[in-house]
Amino acid sequence: MEYDAIILGAGGAGLMAAATAGQAGARVLVLDHADKPGKKILISGGGRCNFTNTGAEARCFLSENPHFVKSALSRYSQWDFLALVERHKIAWHEKTLGQLFCDDSARQILAMLLAECTRGGVEIRLSAQIGEVRHADGRFHVGGAVARQLVIATGGPSIPKMGASGKAYEIARQFGLNVIPPRPALVPFTLGEADMLFRTISGVACPAVARVGAVSFEEAVLFTHRGLSGPAILQISSYWSPGEAISLSVLPGAADKLKAAKRAMPRAHLKAALAEHLANRLAEALATRIAIPTELGNVPDAELERAADILSNLTFRPSGTEGYAKAEVTAGGIDTAALSSKTMAAQAVPGLYAIGEAVDVTGWLGGYNFQWAWSSGVAAGQAIAASRG
Repeated sequence: MEYDAIILGAGGAGLMAAATAGQAGARVLVLDHADKPGKKILISGGGRCNFTNTGAEARCFLSENPHFVKSALSRYSQWDFLALVERHKIAWHEKTLGQLFCDDSARQILAMLLAECTRGGVEIRLSAQIGEVRHADGRFHVGGAVARQLVIATGGPSIPKMGASGKAYEIARQFGLNVIPPRPALVPFTLGEADMLFRTISGVACPAVARVGAVSFEEAVLFTHRGLSGPAILQISSYWSPGEAISLSVLPGAADKLKAAKRAMPRAHLKAALAEHLANRLAEALATRIAIPTELGNVPDAELERAADILSNLTFRPSGTEGYAKAEVTAGGIDTAALSSKTMAAQAVPGLYAIGEAVDVTGWLGGYNFQWAWSSGVAAGQAIAASRG
């Protein structure tokens, strides 16, 4: 059977591209090996789908080419997607840092995308074995389907238990496209034996500024039985390279607070002073690391300033990450140098497109990666419709 476009992947990006092209008159087939579409949509945001972010802009995305996202984001923004959500009468709310969620369920976002595909006459085949992808006589052949245009929208290998794989990279390389080495992103860190003290306070969370190199994020940090997690940690993980140290600032204005505690409770020890501002178990672990054995009244201010410096630059050297199994997204991917930033088309392979997480574009935590799925999907969908026939 012949189509205008075959889209590989029934995730957010693939469905968005299909709906856009279909509604513009293109005959579109979506293939996915999973038994249900949009599995990542359904689990996102604790089941309520953090579907975009009011602050989505180019600086919130990582890529070898940081300018690549600008065209697609400007032509289909967070406000455009929000307008679509509202047209479907999906109630939503804003959480911290511009994150937008469904009031009810992520299923509403998936239902909306499927309804938009139905409106465009899109055919979706699930539990489909993609197998070999061939290109002959100006057409792409996938199974028994044929089309002049093919869209790679199979995502990256993050969350393999949901069927994620590196299929996108395999197809890209087959057609001569470079792939930036993929790696887990938005992922918890693991800590080694040197930091066992902090692995023993599993479940304790605190607000902190997390830093790696010149990059920092201020959100919650969670100490786990394996290492470090929480929003601030997930954010900096995308910027981290193996062997690099990370630092946490866990007590703003620590020097002033410790000196005030020295005056107010001179017979107390450091743990008691820290427990005024931090969870007891964290205060105990920090006091153990700083190791001031005497009462605060006997501690010179210079020593308190040393302690404050540790609290402002609590340094860890992660042994690694929890890998693709716990990574929310994949960094790296199909090299944007091979793609048009306006259409997502491969410049050297007429009719081939790559969108969403398959591409070397990774957003911050908080709805940014979904916005890239919507924006890149619309860009490809519009290009498919424009080049039809």
